[in-house]
Amino acid sequence: MADTTFGPKGWTPERLVDQSGKTYVITGANAGAGFQAARILLKKNAKVVMLNRSAEKSEAAIADLKQEFGGQADVSFIRMDLSVLGSVREAASEVLKTVPRIDALINNAAIAQVPTRELTVDGFESQLGTNHYGHFLLNGLLFDRIAESKGRIVVVASLGYNMGLKTIKFDDMNWAEGYGANTAYSQSKLAQMMFAYELQDRLAAAGRKDVEVYVCHPGSSATSLITTSGSRTMRFIWWLMTKTPMVQTAEQGSYPEVMCATEETLTEQRALYGPTGRMETVGPVGKGTLNPHAHDKAVMARLWEMSEDAVRFDWKL
Repeated sequence: MADTTFGPKGWTPERLVDQSGKTYVITGANAGAGFQAARILLKKNAKVVMLNRSAEKSEAAIADLKQEFGGQADVSFIRMDLSVLGSVREAASEVLKTVPRIDALINNAAIAQVPTRELTVDGFESQLGTNHYGHFLLNGLLFDRIAESKGRIVVVASLGYNMGLKTIKFDDMNWAEGYGANTAYSQSKLAQMMFAYELQDRLAAAGRKDVEVYVCHPGSSATSLITTSGSRTMRFIWWLMTKTPMVQTAEQGSYPEVMCATEETLTEQRALYGPTGRMETVGPVGKGTLNPHAHDKAVMARLWEMSEDAVRFDWKL
């Protein structure tokens, strides 16, 4: 059933009030849904800090945004490669030096469908290393700044969490055996969701209400995710799909993350927000279906401890 809490069209940016004085940090914001989220927030006078891997693409994206919103648009970028823990630490340190408040950290960046198994420089399977471990460390390093602003953490997940193993392969996290582009991607997105739900539990256990954590997904959106890291066949299939009503625009794909970063009436954190129309891939944005394997307590707690060890960060709440 489509969720029409926010009216027949679901949540749309028309609900956004003026964002002057608010700062949003977005990973992977030079293209796709991340770029569109930046646009929507800048239009409402927010400050946006992008954390992107490519300086060249970031400069081009910022030039486009300033052309659209004027030279006074408060948008900047800090270079960060999520797949390299050293780069994440450097970027976080730069954010802490130059960004005095964070109203929401939107964990939007991801790689997907990497055709053959690759390892990051830190020795992790590339999709898990980039999508989960990189973000886990970034959120840990920026957490206190987010808390000072009574801000939010938004994790952009994927319906892919319902595919693959539906759990974490603890005995072979890096897929030394049985690697598949889809199964490894699914596991990386499930890990991101488990991080968010376990963080919710840990905040509740510590009696803390200074950070809210939300999980969303863009549905089927015409972003560059598959085209940048997928195999040639996947890219072609995806290109064909983008010509059908099964896929919505990148701008529509950004609505769930902007909603989770800004909507004051959202109260339920143990949820998955996104399109609620056909197969929850398109349609009105609201609260969708969250399957219980995404918050299996024993698995979440073990993954958290393993993540702390992997990125060498002791996250005290």
